[in-house]
Amino acid sequence: MIIASKKRKENIAEYILYMWQIEDLIRANGLDIDRIKANVIDSFQLDEAQKVEMTQWYESLIDMMRREGVTEKGHLQINKNMLNQLVRLHQALLNDPEFPEYSAEFYRTLPFIVELRSKAGDAKVGEIETCFTALYGMLMMRLQKKEMSQETLDALKQISRFVTMLSRDFHLDEEDKLFKHPDDGMENGAGANPLAQAESKKV
Repeated sequence: MIIASKKRKENIAEYILYMWQIEDLIRANGLDIDRIKANVIDSFQLDEAQKVEMTQWYESLIDMMRREGVTEKGHLQINKNMLNQLVRLHQALLNDPEFPEYSAEFYRTLPFIVELRSKAGDAKVGEIETCFTALYGMLMMRLQKKEMSQETLDALKQISRFVTMLSRDFHLDEEDKLFKHPDDGMENGAGANPLAQAESKKV
């Protein structure tokens, strides 16, 4: 919970990967809060109030996993929602001519995404989720101290570079520092945040 909160503020990509890891950790402990207390919570140097807060956080996640039917696989809706925010931002950046560097980085990454999706069989997901799935796989392999081929490392390096750029832009957008706005001197709203424009059209 403490780590998750810090990552959410500083690096959205690391936050999503961390939350996926938490989902798997809960599954590994059989969705049993007593096992999680013994194997996870007690390993932190926390006072009693912090332990209670962390225990309640895990209990709430366990409850959500049961209600949403992701006790064996899949991701919580709260984590899907965060990924969907990145997907919408990704699409907005690609459609905005003000971000040629982002588009170029994406198209450098696209061949690796296409290759990964071709190996996914019936489990194909979107381009951004494919990137996160690859990075999560790398994280798991490193934790298990498994070796990766140079080809795989090169692909992951490019995917990581692209996701880092998207994550950076996400936080800039949260601070309203990414897209230009009409009051920045742009005529007819050109260059304004396309996400905001789309929302305004719904009103």
